[in-house]
Amino acid sequence: MTCNMTIDASKILPTSMQSDISLSSHEVLFDKIRNELSKFGLTPNQSKVFLYLEKYGSSTATQVSKALKIPRTETYHLLTNLQNKGIISAAFQHPIRFTSLPMDKAITTLINAEKERVKNLETQEKKLIDMWNALPRFKTNNEEVKDGKFQMLQGTNQMTGKIKEMLSGSKETIQVLASEKDFMKFYHAGYLEIIENSKSEVQIISSSSEKTSYIFEGNLMSKVKKTPMKIKEDLCFIIIDEKESILFMKNTNEVSQNVLAMWTDSSSMVYTLKLLFTYVWSNSKHFKNE
Repeated sequence: MTCNMTIDASKILPTSMQSDISLSSHEVLFDKIRNELSKFGLTPNQSKVFLYLEKYGSSTATQVSKALKIPRTETYHLLTNLQNKGIISAAFQHPIRFTSLPMDKAITTLINAEKERVKNLETQEKKLIDMWNALPRFKTNNEEVKDGKFQMLQGTNQMTGKIKEMLSGSKETIQVLASEKDFMKFYHAGYLEIIENSKSEVQIISSSSEKTSYIFEGNLMSKVKKTPMKIKEDLCFIIIDEKESILFMKNTNEVSQNVLAMWTDSSSMVYTLKLLFTYVWSNSKHFKNE
């Protein structure tokens, strides 16, 4: 016999405790929203000021300063910066009162501003390259680095650009070893689509289960092998054309800004990863054969 019982917190918790729980959940949600706004270019204090105006409505700089416990001088700077971003406005009255755009319109404004910034960068690209090429070369040491360029990549944005560049530039082979969680992130980032459309020979080793195997549907499924149980889940690397590789130094389930990886074209490093990949591949079975 199954008994479904719904417990009403209001009947078993004191009113003061109910308020504390509600306040705590609101604070957690507020922190999450503030963290998300950082992705749109707002500093923590800019986010605080914007969210305050959005929730409490038209306010003076003094009111904002007192409510958020931010020095008045800094508050004026924050309000000016938010005005420059176009997400708050000031009314011509004394004292001056500030009002924010609704959240949805503010996000759209920030996105459009970023698009415009990138567009301007694209138009400046050729001009900058032409200016650089017009300068004479001053190299006194013509000795080339024969083996061992390394580049540390931090944060999802840096890695996405580098990985897509590597995959798109592949001419011979693409080899990927990663966990189920890693591949779900790769799927949503669009990496698997690039791999599927590549003319290179593809080999994939994944710990993905049947539940997530749909990400390999199509041409990729026959190129995927299941990671042996004895292989650790935190292994994640990509080898391109046996000439360059990217090795994740931290688990990809961390905060996107903290994800760290190393790109290298060092022949010894790439060869080492290639040996590891070949060993795991030879000890793995294709999904369809499991």
